[in-house]
Amino acid sequence: MSNSPENFDWDKFESQGFGGGYSKEERAEMEKMYDDTLTTVQEQEVVKGIVVGITDRDVILNIGFKSDGLVPVSEFRDLPELKVGDEVEVFIEDQEDPNGQLILSRKKAKIVSAWAKIYDALENDNVLEGVVKRRTKGGLIMDLYGVEAFLPGSQIDVKPIRDFDVFVGKKMEVKVVKINAAFDNVVVSHKVLIEKDLEQQRAAILNNLEKGQVLEGVIKNMTNFGVFIDLGGVDGLLHITDISWGRINHPEEVLNLDQKVNVVVLDFDDDKKRISLGMKQLTPHPWDALPAEIEVGSRVKGKIVNVADYGAFLELMPGVEGLIHVSEMSWSQHLRNPQDFIKQGDEVEAVVLTLDREERKMSLGIKQLTEDPWTKEDVITKYAVGTKHTGVVRNLTNFGLFLELEEGVDGLVHVSDLSWTKKIKHPSEFVKVGENLDVVVLELDVANRRLALGHKQLEENPWDTFESVFNVGSVHKATVLEKSDRGATLELPYGIEGFSFPKGLQKEDGSQVEAGESLDFRVTEFSKDDRKIILSHTATYSEADNARIAKATKKAAPAAGGEKKEKAPKVQKEAENKSTLGDLDALSALKEQMLENEKEAGVKKLEAAAAKKAKGSDDESAEEENNA
Repeated sequence: MSNSPENFDWDKFESQGFGGGYSKEERAEMEKMYDDTLTTVQEQEVVKGIVVGITDRDVILNIGFKSDGLVPVSEFRDLPELKVGDEVEVFIEDQEDPNGQLILSRKKAKIVSAWAKIYDALENDNVLEGVVKRRTKGGLIMDLYGVEAFLPGSQIDVKPIRDFDVFVGKKMEVKVVKINAAFDNVVVSHKVLIEKDLEQQRAAILNNLEKGQVLEGVIKNMTNFGVFIDLGGVDGLLHITDISWGRINHPEEVLNLDQKVNVVVLDFDDDKKRISLGMKQLTPHPWDALPAEIEVGSRVKGKIVNVADYGAFLELMPGVEGLIHVSEMSWSQHLRNPQDFIKQGDEVEAVVLTLDREERKMSLGIKQLTEDPWTKEDVITKYAVGTKHTGVVRNLTNFGLFLELEEGVDGLVHVSDLSWTKKIKHPSEFVKVGENLDVVVLELDVANRRLALGHKQLEENPWDTFESVFNVGSVHKATVLEKSDRGATLELPYGIEGFSFPKGLQKEDGSQVEAGESLDFRVTEFSKDDRKIILSHTATYSEADNARIAKATKKAAPAAGGEKKEKAPKVQKEAENKSTLGDLDALSALKEQMLENEKEAGVKKLEAAAAKKAKGSDDESAEEENNA
């Protein structure tokens, strides 16, 4: 009997029941022959199948297996024209489920196939085409045959990309640069394809690069110090100072990203990795177009483009600037901050002081637009000796202060001319910069632009009165202001200061007078010319000191006046003739009465002056309140 299917005896098979007419050997041989007619399939592999039927839910596929497989119709959405007889790839998930059905998946087949292409592309450096699905942090997500791949922002193009959204939904060719099998991550690059195309162009540019060459480029990046320009695969730096002949604070004031510009090669290093470019060099220098009528003495107008500590720069036209030094901003002899006169952006008129067209330098002045106050006709009468003025304190020094009476007219108030009574070591103890001060003119020197001023001269010299109040031997209550090895400074009535040597600071109990104490002190020495009063606390209780003071007073008495000189011999003669104690006491009482009268007169004069000063202060306060 032949084993071929054509010689199969169906009558025998059916008459004897299924397999009933066959021996075990014949049955086994027949089953083997049947199995050989079916395709052997393995799970978890991709095979090709023929569409044998399409329903609303499934697509029926014949893969040559003993049963057909079903695939959800939703997996064929990308093939809307699918029909019976078409061949497609599917993935075998299960040869037989609990219902005996062959389970297939086209979606998984696509993924397996996609990964095979991705690995092949990495190994053989192949180019793949995908579609950008969406943007993500740092780049884009692409669809490569059903597998998501990451395209970093730095790998999209050779120039920085500022808007990733423009690529979403577009097709793009890429190369696989990295695969992380553990996490099924794929990293791709589009930039490497561009760089490959640019290699030839870059090589041509670098080989022909030379100084002075003019190239066209595209601005790819901006910074506060300049812009980077893509010259066709080669980058160059256009520094901010080489963009325009005029001053600019940031390149974005005159340029834009992605803008095409013409530039000239200024310099490059030996490796041609750093290329310096210029743009302003393509246009003539503005100094060459400076009008000929501008010369020394001309008036010019412009805009302040920069203010420094030493002056300000005035831009007459882009690229043409002149310096206004701070000394040329005001007739004042004392330099101030240029910001006091001028601000950046101000429109200013000035006078040309110096001009050098070859060196392209110009100095300007603005004080020359007004008359020099020292050359005015009325300056001699306005600031005559004895005239009174009010000025602003501009500067303090160890020897005095400078007072501005008007712009350009300053005077010096020596530290010794600030107060009659107080010993001022530094003007800052008396007044501050910026405050007003009343003064009287002491000296005027127009030729040398000098004024000597005084503040204390506005009041009478109180030392004429102090001579009778603080006469030698008189006792006054005083407060110790400060104490040192040299002695102590004392505060006396009427705001006057005195001095006591260490030997005059011993108390009657042997202790020393300390700073802050208020005690009686006796005047031991008085000098109106030197404005000096020496006092002693010890002399208030020491008979020896009192005797010494009395002797000094007796010697100084003849100098009191001519009348006393004339009467002195007579008084002496009478004292010799009259030896009675009563007569001597009468003379002593008379002398004390005379001194007391002088002292009272001096005190009344000081009190009147103090009252007058207080009244004036009250009037000023009332006037300020009224003004307020």
